[in-house]
Amino acid sequence: MIRTLLALIYVVLYLVVGLPVLGILTLYRKKNKQKAEAVATKIVRWGFNCVAAISGARVNAIGLENIPEDVPVAYIGNHRSIFDVILSFKYTKGVTGYIAKDNLKKVPILPMWMEFIHCLFLDRKNPRDGLRVVISAIDNIKSGVSVFVFPEGTRSKDGSVGEFKEGTFKIATKTKCPIIPVAISGTENIFEKHVPFIKACDVTMHFGKPIMPDDIVDSKKVGAQVREAIVTMLEEDSKE
Repeated sequence: MIRTLLALIYVVLYLVVGLPVLGILTLYRKKNKQKAEAVATKIVRWGFNCVAAISGARVNAIGLENIPEDVPVAYIGNHRSIFDVILSFKYTKGVTGYIAKDNLKKVPILPMWMEFIHCLFLDRKNPRDGLRVVISAIDNIKSGVSVFVFPEGTRSKDGSVGEFKEGTFKIATKTKCPIIPVAISGTENIFEKHVPFIKACDVTMHFGKPIMPDDIVDSKKVGAQVREAIVTMLEEDSKE
């Protein structure tokens, strides 16, 4: 209960105190867009790291050497918890935007930070909105911004990895950017398994070797092959 209260208090204070900072960065972005977004990324990463520390999550990060330093990538991960974003963001490189549910727009102030670092909001009730988000993500990649996607479309409730939506992978096939498969395990034990309490636990974030879209013969099965890579990594991690 204490961790839950501390996390809630911290998030509220972070958003309120950070609002003037966001305003300053918004003005500065008109002069130096790249630097302003880089600073915003560091601030958001620091905020998430503090929430992670409060939660007591002990993260075993594997394969960080597989993430390229100098090119934007498409991170593709399985989805188990709201903490997937909080914990994975620490390990992304450069400015990275996530594709998130549009109901997060209802949270005060938070969407402003998310949009600043190029997060995209998806209305899953609108079939056409998926195409808009994919096109925006493609534009982000082309401008040097990485994208993090959970192509199952929703969090897994039983730990299994659902089918990946193939349309998501147009982000990579149209830009030829590297795909970094991310196998996430243990995050559901932080919150989802005992809502509303936050509990300390062990988590694994496994970043696989880059997959180049051009190396996959059938472009319509990119999602299936990336999913297979993630499932394999999850199986390997479960044995350790």
